[in-house]
Amino acid sequence: MSLMKLFSGPTPESLMTKGDSLFASGQWGQAKQVYERALHKLEKTAESDPHRHRQLQDKIQQTCEALARGHQEDAMNYLDGGYTDEARAALTLAMEISRDATFRDELTKQLAALNARPEADYDALETMPVDLPSLDNDQTSTNPAASKEEYFQALCHTLPEEVGKAYQGYGEAFIDGYVALNNGDFDTAITYLEQAMAATPRPDSFIPLELATAYVNNHRLEEARELLEQVRLYHPEALPAYQLLCDIYWEQGEIAQAEALLASLPAHLAQSRAVMHLRGETLCRANHFEQARDFYRHFLETYGWDDGMAQELAKVHEALNERTEAREQYRQIMGRCSSCHARVDPEIKHKYAELSFAEGHKGPDVLELYLSLAREIPANAAIYFDRISQIYFAQGNTAEGERFRAFALRAQAERNLTPLS
Repeated sequence: MSLMKLFSGPTPESLMTKGDSLFASGQWGQAKQVYERALHKLEKTAESDPHRHRQLQDKIQQTCEALARGHQEDAMNYLDGGYTDEARAALTLAMEISRDATFRDELTKQLAALNARPEADYDALETMPVDLPSLDNDQTSTNPAASKEEYFQALCHTLPEEVGKAYQGYGEAFIDGYVALNNGDFDTAITYLEQAMAATPRPDSFIPLELATAYVNNHRLEEARELLEQVRLYHPEALPAYQLLCDIYWEQGEIAQAEALLASLPAHLAQSRAVMHLRGETLCRANHFEQARDFYRHFLETYGWDDGMAQELAKVHEALNERTEAREQYRQIMGRCSSCHARVDPEIKHKYAELSFAEGHKGPDVLELYLSLAREIPANAAIYFDRISQIYFAQGNTAEGERFRAFALRAQAERNLTPLS
């Protein structure tokens, strides 16, 4: 893919990048939907990339775990305020979302304590003994798996209070549609949300926002656009409407429309991190890369570190053919991940390694990166082994150079790739 196409789309890659930005800024629910949209598009392509498919599935699961832990934190806050029903709903939703066995055990114990001691001091939930019987083995307890209604109620608790209350009054079809939407089943979501909107024809309802989200995920952009304009009219504070409209304008090539939309936002929304991400991406899609570079630099200097913004700045440097600056940016991103013991995204490693190699850096650090990448992105193993071979030859280690050259040729043959140059 050419550098100038890095900002076009929405390809699965561009959607994944957007999801990374949302995840980095703590917008896990929205990141999950964007990753699911990317996976949905990838599965419809003629030649699906197995590595990208696995990577998106991993990112979806990461957002689920982040959401689950956020809901657990919400539950503790609810308990501090004496809101036990809300706490139970939040823990139930965390249980529904998480696939981490250890964390689910912790949630199970907290739910057991909540159900068994409804009048107790719930500060004890965070320090329950490890031998507390789990709900799965307690014949007198209820199954911890959330029903559709419990899942819906827990989802509503994550929304602003007035929005959550409104959602609870939209009827059964809306519940089915909203749950389907949050599970990535967009066809089912559209069916039920259309029914819900027909049954609740009030123009100021929030149903059009959720239906528009489902439409966007199914590439029904004109229908989504019409609904979102209605949402803006009645709910000018609804930030998700602006985010979806920007998606549509970008995809339809109406960059000026996106710029005008962002310029029309109320001041307090315009200064939010979410809108800052939209502004930066709009500049990139307009090919205003020098402005985008200055914008991202100013953001990082003013607001502090943001993984998503840092990655966008690195890509802008690439688009401007500023390889040294791009390489340094990717180095900083990798350093941030290492300092907090987070796993470094293989795509970031790939970018850094390739830029380093292109600039003539062939030291042990680059060699180690390529060895790691050959394991993490096996689809590119032939390329990585060839790079390793060239590094060994440059170091004067002919034996290792020949060995990895053989690995490269074997990997190439196994994947039926064109000959390496």
